[in-house]
Amino acid sequence: MWIPLLAVGAPACAQQFVDQTATRFPVQAEYTNQCTLVDIDGDGDKDIVWANGQGYSTIGVLLKPRVFVNNGAGVFTDETDARMGTVTGCFRGVEAGDVDRDGDWDLILAQDYNRQPLLMINLGAGSFRDESASRLPALTMGSARAQFADVDNDGDLDILLCNSGASRFATTGRPRLFINNGAGVYADASLTQFPSAALAEQMDCVFGDVDNDLDLDFHVGTRASAASSSQLWLNNGAGTFAKLATFVTDATAYSYDFGDIEGDGDLDLIGVNAGASVTELLLRNNGVGTSWTVVSSQITPNPAVDDNDSRFIDFDNDGDLDLLIAALGGPDRIYRNNGLGTFTQVTTGILPAITDSSLDIKVGDVSGDGKPDIITAQGESGAFQNRIYINTGPADTIAPNIKLVEQVPSRTTGPWVVRTEVFDGITSDRGYDDNGVFLVYSVNAGKPQTIAMAWSGNSLWRGVIPVQAACATVTYFVRALDVSGNVAVSPVKSFVVGGSCGIAGDFDNSGAVDGADLATLLNAWGTGGPTDLNSDGNTNAADMAILLNNFG
Repeated sequence: MWIPLLAVGAPACAQQFVDQTATRFPVQAEYTNQCTLVDIDGDGDKDIVWANGQGYSTIGVLLKPRVFVNNGAGVFTDETDARMGTVTGCFRGVEAGDVDRDGDWDLILAQDYNRQPLLMINLGAGSFRDESASRLPALTMGSARAQFADVDNDGDLDILLCNSGASRFATTGRPRLFINNGAGVYADASLTQFPSAALAEQMDCVFGDVDNDLDLDFHVGTRASAASSSQLWLNNGAGTFAKLATFVTDATAYSYDFGDIEGDGDLDLIGVNAGASVTELLLRNNGVGTSWTVVSSQITPNPAVDDNDSRFIDFDNDGDLDLLIAALGGPDRIYRNNGLGTFTQVTTGILPAITDSSLDIKVGDVSGDGKPDIITAQGESGAFQNRIYINTGPADTIAPNIKLVEQVPSRTTGPWVVRTEVFDGITSDRGYDDNGVFLVYSVNAGKPQTIAMAWSGNSLWRGVIPVQAACATVTYFVRALDVSGNVAVSPVKSFVVGGSCGIAGDFDNSGAVDGADLATLLNAWGTGGPTDLNSDGNTNAADMAILLNNFG
């Protein structure tokens, strides 16, 4: 809703997160809907791209997507014109992903009011070119968000978009899934792959592995009434999705965010304004992603105010995820987790009580000190001045959590895909605040080889072990780093390469003598040929003895 207001600060006092907007951000007076923190120029610090789009219920003047470039210490310069050219639009969402796998971050910009989303290709140093016409389907949308993820495990990033129709408040559009052909050119997924139907007032979409099977499911949140409730879609592992038939009914949602609130190893879900009487809706995953329990009472207080976004952040460095809420027309709020997923608001000493119009909130280390800072995007009302809060609290000393590492089956031939899920003390749509995720492998106890794993969506990374000789033993593990210098190492896994190992009796070259080889020998009993293991001209008991000696 539109609320006229001016930014008002509470009396000055010591805060962990200090408002340093005046000294770190350029003056801005543009309607911003959302932002993303991403190193666009490859210099090792986080820059900011802002999705600007004027107008709440009707389209306004088309605006530029702003680019703020970091000097390495968290001081930003507006370099929009040099890096984005003349691009304008009504942008509601922006996200980053390397669509052509050339090592830099490209951008997807979601547009409202029946306009085509824009795919901005990074030319290598943080300057972008609009290549939507040649890379995206020619579809116009009323879209509030777009997200990247490798939904079909083929090594490239696909795109999910909210789409409500003529505008983000319309009722006739259906969410869209665009599939990457491997070169950053997209096709609209077939209805057999994504059998979606019209869903009113889609406000947000987010990927997450809710059933711990190392593929990415997703949630689409709507602002509509309970009759057009939000949806959870489960991935079959190959990028074909089925809607979870029975899910929690919600209404009036503006955003959703995944996070493991109680540390039990699965992803829970918070919906801002999605609960009863426009309170926050907190959902606990019961372990398999198909059963969810409403635990909104675990947020105290949980007021019925106009909130717009959320993030999880471990602001007190105690190892659990605390909760951050972005409010429109009131101060943003922060809640401390007791470690069991119960959140209590902290009203003093952490976050300044500044009343403004936060439509989006992000967390990440922008100042280079290893502590997660807070960024808010301002729109709809007020002065439209986006804000930065610098973290002066405890340093992050907790290593990332490598939750899952894919097990490669033995007796298979390569190359071998290994996926991993890694979490840490903040949540975002592009995973934790990482400094690299690596796959380390050795062959027959030889020298370790290290491969940088590619981000595959939300908290999933993907690496590929190259082809190795038949019968080799391969051991591997994942190493994950965060920007604070903390390192996590997973347990070691191993597998044996398939193929012909020269084992007497391995007739099918599977790498092992097994029941199939025994059947082959019995079927050839009394004849010569490959089953005559001792070359006496006949398959007989002597050959059986050789086979059984190598069995297994």
